Amino acid sequence: MVSYLARRLAFMVPTVLGITLMVFCLLAYAPGGIGAGLAVSGGQMSDTSKVAQMQAYLEDRYGLNDWVIVQYGRWLSRISPVKFGERDLRTPSGERVAPPRAIDDPPLAAAFPTPAVPVDAFEPAAGDDLVAQFKKLQRDAEGTRREYVGSVRLFRDALADWARAQGPAMAGRLDAKGSADPGRFEGVAIDPASPGYAKLRAAADAMHAKWVAARRAQALALAAFRAGPYPKSGIPLVPGLVSLDTPDLGVAFSKNRPVWDLIAAALPVTLLINLIAFPISYLIAVPTGVLASVRRGGWFDVLSGFLYLSLYSVPTVLAGVFAIGFLANRQYLGWFPVSGLHESGAEAFTFLPHADAAGTWHRGYLVDTLWHVALPVLCLVYGSFAVLSKQTRASMLDNFNADYVRTAKAKGVPRKDVVLRHVFRNSLLPLITMFVGIFPAMLAGSVVIERIFTVPGMGSLILEAIDLRDREIILANTFMIACVNLLALLLADILYAAADPRVSYE
Repeated sequence: MVSYLARRLAFMVPTVLGITLMVFCLLAYAPGGIGAGLAVSGGQMSDTSKVAQMQAYLEDRYGLNDWVIVQYGRWLSRISPVKFGERDLRTPSGERVAPPRAIDDPPLAAAFPTPAVPVDAFEPAAGDDLVAQFKKLQRDAEGTRREYVGSVRLFRDALADWARAQGPAMAGRLDAKGSADPGRFEGVAIDPASPGYAKLRAAADAMHAKWVAARRAQALALAAFRAGPYPKSGIPLVPGLVSLDTPDLGVAFSKNRPVWDLIAAALPVTLLINLIAFPISYLIAVPTGVLASVRRGGWFDVLSGFLYLSLYSVPTVLAGVFAIGFLANRQYLGWFPVSGLHESGAEAFTFLPHADAAGTWHRGYLVDTLWHVALPVLCLVYGSFAVLSKQTRASMLDNFNADYVRTAKAKGVPRKDVVLRHVFRNSLLPLITMFVGIFPAMLAGSVVIERIFTVPGMGSLILEAIDLRDREIILANTFMIACVNLLALLLADILYAAADPRVSYE
């Protein structure tokens, strides 16, 4: 068993790599690319320089100009526990702070010489003032870097206009989209008297000014970073070169927050609903399936089968609309809240229900939560009754005709022991296969139910990330679900061996 588990765990690594690489490529080659939602909103700005800054900033931040496999390797290095290079810092709140990114040199240095960068001396502050100083320098470095990256985009646009003004020979150096790659113009003599040179010169001067400001701000921020405003993160293996640290899931650009913070806020909501729903499904469907198989053809078998199949035929969307329209609508029953997980001001509630001195009953935080999740749980469980019950019934009936059951009956084994200890145990294998599928579903969440009842869970988070092409959130969810799915399949193999002694992995 140990060697089998080791082999399975080893095979999980290339499987996860293949899954994440496929999703990464789909995102990289999707129409609109990363940040398509923000690009559309940015395209409505009246200031074209702001649009250029936004688009260029996204390209620079995520390395979109590199090959896809290079981008994927960069993402893998972030989620890997083995880190190379300078260690990050860790704030008291647990947020990871990386060193300020390097500033690339301006393009076409031969035609437009790069100016010298004045060196500013860094004087670290004392105590808590160092943290405030570092935060300010960090904001300055990020802001000036963004302006410089945007100025490079404007310079490339000016270079493309200049190339078109020179005629077909020079315009042939542009790419298929009509953009100018500075690498294609290396070694080209740019005549100051040529048409469009004044605009190109002005764009180059603006780019150089932004570059100088960005380099100065980056140098000061790097010096403040190395002054140690926060403790270093991780465990050093080779100081300054290799260290061990927790995986970094990145920062979601759509919300400008660490992806782990978003998952940590949404995952407990999805887990709460699923941890209530799935036990209800199994505690109701499995016993009724067993009873239906024992009383095959009886009134209970017919009635339960008809009821569960009727519920299964009702779409979840329609059930949610009916639940809100009749069970939550004040014009009808109004028994449940329409949306959300808590009443307004629920933070001030006591945890358990109680009655005050005036005899007024207060439901408390626990009952209020259960009251709010009742309808989402109802819509999540009713469709699984038919699947689980029918699967249990079919497995039980198949084993009732087995030879070992007839042998047990011939030996005089009580009927209860025949059903529970022999037939039911050997009917668990299909149920185990269905059971392990719960865990990936618990992480993914239910998009339909969370949308209908305005539940801020994982389903809503991933749907919003897909709409905005937020690569970091989508990849983090894909990575987590892939790992949990593979571990769940491994758990199924272990449970197979526990349920059926004939199963062996030796």
